[in-house]
Amino acid sequence: MSADTSAYWAACGRGELVIQRCAACDGRVHLPEAICPWCGGGDLVFEPVSGEGVVHTFTVVHRSFAPGYRGREPYVMAWVDLPEGARVFGHVVGCAPEDVRIGMPVRVTFVDDLPHWRPA
Repeated sequence: MSADTSAYWAACGRGELVIQRCAACDGRVHLPEAICPWCGGGDLVFEPVSGEGVVHTFTVVHRSFAPGYRGREPYVMAWVDLPEGARVFGHVVGCAPEDVRIGMPVRVTFVDDLPHWRPA
């Protein structure tokens, strides 16, 4: 079973970050899912979030095997903790890879309708 991600991508296209919230347990879910990974509930609604966060962990990719990313190395992929309770995934942009740190404040920015993270 896969989630209907159209609301997520429509929001990204508007420059807005939305995260699913489970109506049963109030858990936050990202990437979009069909059922809540915390309680198994199926009533997941998309809600806007602040777009603020802090880097939880990250990796610097020096050699990519993904066709769309070859030649863009090095780049940073990170898990970002949001104050709303979700952990989201994306690129960190707007700074050198060696400047990224765990705990670094970041803010969402959109590049080609995809959420990325830049230093706050």
